[in-house]
Order: sequence, then structure tokens, then C-alpha cells
Amino acid sequence: MDLSLTAKFDVRVTADNPNDKIGIYYEKGGVISVWYQGTSLCVGPIPRFYQGHRNVTRLHVALAGRNQYGSAVMSAIQQQQATGRIPLELRIHAPVAVKLGALKMRKVKVLGKCLLVVDSLSSSSKIRIQASDCNFKLKL
Repeated sequence: MDLSLTAKFDVRVTADNPNDKIGIYYEKGGVISVWYQGTSLCVGPIPRFYQGHRNVTRLHVALAGRNQYGSAVMSAIQQQQATGRIPLELRIHAPVAVKLGALKMRKVKVLGKCLLVVDSLSSSSKIRIQASDCNFKLKL
């Protein structure tokens, strides 16, 4: 019997660059992952793109994953779903390079973590975020 858990998410991310002099190159190797209580549920690649100054870019990132200890994780998620409040962690790892005028600077990593509370993980309904707390930092 296969007790693994398969998870698929279609994540919509909005990247806002309000600066009027700096562009951002999102380089190869960026990933977004979703975690539940320290267990990775799914992961997906962030596409490479250039974000110009004063630009808002909307991305759709498909995440998929499989966990071999799925029955325990699924049981815990179902208990949380009954309350209508499921805690998740969204992690972002994005190598970026900043463009200032004609000069492209060295690559840095943007590391992000968003603690989310969602109402449901049902595939038959849209997931609503009830609470979020996001932090980002640069790593040289």
C-alpha cells in the first residue's frame, strides 16, 4: 500500500520593484517551496526574467511534491482543516542580480519566508490566505 502524500500547488507571486533606477535580473536556480510543520510538501522553479524599474510582475509557479510519510502529514492537515486554519510556510530562494543604469552588479540571493494561515487545502476550492507574515533577506 502506498501511503505517500502527493501535493500540487499553483502559486501566484507578485514581485514589485518600485525603484525608478534599479532593474532586477531573476537568475536560473530560483525555487519556491511549501512546508507544513517542518515537512516539505512541494517545490517548483521560479522562471528567469528581468524586472525593469517601476514594474510589477505577476508569476504563476507550479509546485509539486511527494512525501513518503504522507499518512501522518495528511492526518495532521485534516485535523487543521476541520478548524479552517492550516499553518503553512512558503520559502523562496531566488538568485538575483541588480542592474543600475548600464551596470549589472554581482549576484546575490534573496531568501524569503512567509508564514501563512490558509482556510483549506481542498482541490475543489480556491485557497484563501487568512493571515501572513513575510520576511526577506539578502545573502551575499
